[in-house]
Amino acid sequence: MLHILKTLFGKPKQLLDESDPMKKFLIVGLGNIGSDYNETRHNIGFKVLDFLAEQESFVFESAKLGSVATFKHKGKSVVCLKPSTYMNLSGKAVKYWMEKENIGLDNVLIITDDINLPFGTLRVKTKGSDGGHNGLKDIQNTLQTSQYNRFRFGVGSDFGQGKQVDYVLGKWGEEEQKSMPERLKKSTDIIRSFIFAGVKNTMNQYNGK
Repeated sequence: MLHILKTLFGKPKQLLDESDPMKKFLIVGLGNIGSDYNETRHNIGFKVLDFLAEQESFVFESAKLGSVATFKHKGKSVVCLKPSTYMNLSGKAVKYWMEKENIGLDNVLIITDDINLPFGTLRVKTKGSDGGHNGLKDIQNTLQTSQYNRFRFGVGSDFGQGKQVDYVLGKWGEEEQKSMPERLKKSTDIIRSFIFAGVKNTMNQYNGK
């Protein structure tokens, strides 16, 4: 009877079969749900994971607090997450999937847009401020730490005073679109490197390139 009750009401079944927490990773692409936000700068996290899904032939499915998918890379098991909470509540989704899959903070990577970097600049960091980014701000508040891995995709800052929101929620320009396939390919290389080689090696190899 106790076993039945645990099955019915216990912890939700994990997506990953891997029992070794050191081999489990959570890759989170930040963005906003809904067709109005497709192809906007603020949704680069979603766009990177969608590109990875094409390369690795996996499909996102709706789940609690987001769309999720799994794949394996060189013996490591990976959950990819696109939160459905909207940007300013991203931390709720990140924390839920970390706890559900028993994934430690060191094995989490958050993909986000960054207006403080020129378009296409790619940079991985292990800590830092939220930089005014509502998604990072909520993750920091929810996890109660600023020491988590983040992958910053530069979107530039070509906007006038008071126009930041319009800019990050705006569509990619023509020149940006031309460069996007190569930048997305490099971005997915960074994700795989993070999973297999670790964050420090990834920073040394890819930062600023």
